Amino acid sequence: MTNTPWEAASQHYKKIVLIAIGTIGLGIVLTIIASVSHNRPLAYMAIGLLVIGMLCHVAGLVVRAKDVRNWRIVNGLAVPRAKKNKDNGGN
Repeated sequence: MTNTPWEAASQHYKKIVLIAIGTIGLGIVLTIIASVSHNRPLAYMAIGLLVIGMLCHVAGLVVRAKDVRNWRIVNGLAVPRAKKNKDNGGN
């Protein structure tokens, strides 16, 4: 893995993060416009975009954690998780 997380990140992670940045940025701009023009429906739409952006950000964190876990397993720094045995109740 390189020194910067962005260079080492997967394309899936990069897409999710860029979508999150875009929706949060658009939500902020629409919030400012709605507050200046006193447009309540636009404000609610802006809040929705902010929520979607934050959910995309959290999804990006999950994808990044999965990528790091897989990288650690490939390089011998972690062991794969044991599969659950369905015969004895999932343990």
